[in-house]
Amino acid sequence: MIEWIEAYWNALIMMVAEMAPYLLLGFFVAGILHTFVPRSIYSRHLAPRNMKSVVKAALLGIPLPLCSCGVIPTSVSLRKEGASHGACTSFLIATPQTGVDSIAATYSLMGLPFAIVRPIAALFTAMFGGWLVNRYAKEDEQISAEAAKKGEYEGLTPNPSPKGEGSCHSDEDNCECGCECECGCEHEHHYHSLKDKFVGALRYGFVDMFQDVGKWLVIGLLIAALITVAVPNEWLAALHEYKLLNMLIVLAVAIPMYVCATGSIPIAVSLMAKGLTPGAALVLLMAGPAVNSASILVIGKAFGRRTLRFYITSIVIGAIAFGLGIDYLLPQDWFAVSGSFTEAAHCGHCLSVWNWIFIAVFLLLLVNAFTARFRHSHHLSHEHEHEHHHHEEEQTVAVPSTMVYTVKGMSCNHCKASVEKAISGVEGVEKVEVDLTKGIAYVEGKHDTQAVLDAVNAIGFNISVSENQ
Repeated sequence: MIEWIEAYWNALIMMVAEMAPYLLLGFFVAGILHTFVPRSIYSRHLAPRNMKSVVKAALLGIPLPLCSCGVIPTSVSLRKEGASHGACTSFLIATPQTGVDSIAATYSLMGLPFAIVRPIAALFTAMFGGWLVNRYAKEDEQISAEAAKKGEYEGLTPNPSPKGEGSCHSDEDNCECGCECECGCEHEHHYHSLKDKFVGALRYGFVDMFQDVGKWLVIGLLIAALITVAVPNEWLAALHEYKLLNMLIVLAVAIPMYVCATGSIPIAVSLMAKGLTPGAALVLLMAGPAVNSASILVIGKAFGRRTLRFYITSIVIGAIAFGLGIDYLLPQDWFAVSGSFTEAAHCGHCLSVWNWIFIAVFLLLLVNAFTARFRHSHHLSHEHEHEHHHHEEEQTVAVPSTMVYTVKGMSCNHCKASVEKAISGVEGVEKVEVDLTKGIAYVEGKHDTQAVLDAVNAIGFNISVSENQ
C-alpha cells in the first residue's frame, strides 16, 4: 500500500512539474489577450455570412481560454453584435478545444507535434461546422437572433450604467483601477494606464483563470495519476490495433462528461502511456472540452436543434478524421509519451530545484485563487445578511430592497459575468452581485422578478427565487 501511495505521489508530482512552467506562461498570455485586445475586434470581422467570417471566427477563438460553458454566452453576444450564424458556430467549436494555456500545456506533456496538430484540428473542425450551419441551417438563424435579443450577455459593448458617468454596473471591488468590470465594456474604459492594464492581465491570468481552470485541472491530474499507477498496461494495449474502436470508446466517454481543454491533457497522456493510440488521445482532447451534456442543452436552446446536430457532427467527424490521420499517416514516434512521464511512478528524486520552484508557485497561485473565491463568497454573505437584518429593524419597505435568486449551471467567472450582465439589463435593477461559489445572485432595486428569470434563462442558466429571502 505504501509503495502504491508513493508511486501515485511521484506520478502526480511529475505531471505538475512538467506542466507548471508552460501553464504559467499560458495563463500570462491569456491575461494579456484578455486585457490588451479590444473585444470589438471579434464582432467587427464576423458579420458577413460567408466562409471568410467562419475562418476568422475559428482563428479568433483558438487562442482564447474559454471553457464550453463560458463560450456559449460569448457566442450569443457575438450574434447580438451582428456576427453571422455560421461564424458563431465556428467560434463555439474552436474556442473550448484550445486556448493559449492548453496549447502550452499540450506542448509540455505531449510534445510539439501534438501542440501543432491540436489547434489545426480545431481550426478545420470549426470551419467545417460553420460551413454546414451557413449552408444547411438557415432556418435556425432566427432562433439565435431571438435568443440574442432576450437579454444582455457578456460581450462586446458597454451596458448603460444606472450609476451614470459611464461607469459599469459591477462592484468596484472587482476592479484594479476602480472602474473595470466584466460586463463587456471596451478595455480602454477599464484602465487608466499601461500599469493598470498589466495588473489587470495578471489578475485575469493568475486569479480568474486559476479559479476557472484550477478545479478541472486538479481533477484531471488526480485521475491521470490514478490511471498511471492503477490501470494495467495490457488493458488498453490489447485494443491498440483497433484504432477506430479506440476512438469510438473515447467518444462514448468524452461526449457526456465535462473536462476542460487543459484538464483533459494529463488524462490523455496517462491513457496513452497505457496503450491508447495517439489518434484516440486527440479525440479525447477535441471532444471532451467541446461537447458535454450541459453545452448540448444550451446550444440547442440558443442556436436551434439543426445547428446543434451540425455542431456535434462536425466535432465527431473532425476528431475521428484527424485521429485516423495521426494513427495512419504520421510517424508514431512523433506522438510517443515522454520517458520522464512513463517512468514517473518510479522516479521520486529526479526533479531539479527549478522544477520545485515552479511547482511551489503553481500551488500557491492555485490556493490563492480558491481561497479568494471563498473569501469573496463569505464577504457577500455577511454583507447581505447585515443589510437584511438592518431592513427588518427599520421596517420601512414592504418589498425587500434586495432579492436573492438561486442560479444553477455556473462554473466559471465567465458564467458569473454573463449572469450579472443579463440581470443588470433588466429595468429597475440598480446593483447585481453574484456569488459563484454558492450559486446565488443578489439583486438590488425595484424590478420585475419574472424579467430577471427570463433574462437569465435566455442565456442557458437555471434561475429561481431563493426560498431564503
